[in-house]
Amino acid sequence: MAETLKRVLSPGRAAGHREDMAAEVGPPLLLLGGPGSGKTALLFAAALEAAGEGRGPVLFLTRRPLQSLPRRTPAALDPLRLQKIRFQYPPSTHDLLQLLCSAHEARGPAPFLLLLDGLEEYLAEDPEPQETAYLAALLLDTAAHFSHQVGPGRGCGLIVALQTQEEGDSGDPLQLSLLQRYFPAQCWLQPVAPGSGQRCFRACLEPGGLGPRAEWSVAFQPDGEMTITPWPAQAGDPSSNQGPSSGGQP
Repeated sequence: MAETLKRVLSPGRAAGHREDMAAEVGPPLLLLGGPGSGKTALLFAAALEAAGEGRGPVLFLTRRPLQSLPRRTPAALDPLRLQKIRFQYPPSTHDLLQLLCSAHEARGPAPFLLLLDGLEEYLAEDPEPQETAYLAALLLDTAAHFSHQVGPGRGCGLIVALQTQEEGDSGDPLQLSLLQRYFPAQCWLQPVAPGSGQRCFRACLEPGGLGPRAEWSVAFQPDGEMTITPWPAQAGDPSSNQGPSSGGQP
């Protein structure tokens, strides 16, 4: 689902560029970053982007209700878009697994985008490797089931946000290694020096071998507004155009 996030991070490209849905639904995407790095805001922006394309509902799973809209833009206040985003709040791993297992019984149109925020909170209840693998596999199976429901030529994308412990720490190495097997595409959010009261992050998208690495600067204003600009390419720095790195985190 790297293409959906790429359109969010490249707003100028989104206005006149719409690929066929079959081309857009690529590998599932793992969004990683420390506390307050904008993971929820980017997930919500991806939901708004998807809901504005007239293709169907978006299913947004998170442990607790959002206290405020993470992105204060006209799109975030568009009732037609917001109506297409179905929020559900499974409070525990058991409830999340139950919700995913019962997805085939859900009525109404199938979502074409499945979002999960706060994966680390569910994994913390039972950090055993087999439980991590089971939850990851079930998320992929649920997205595949939704893809089958929406019919040929379409599909359901999957983006999952995982909080890292602190800057430079990707958490449990074994747990992350397991997740990377299921989520070949990853986007890392790294803090950079802020300016004028902003919180600034470097977004590094590794599309799982399906394209070149891409980078953006994501800034959050004091009032909550999110602005995105291309990361400035450095002369002689091949990292801006290289494919996925073997180490995972940029």
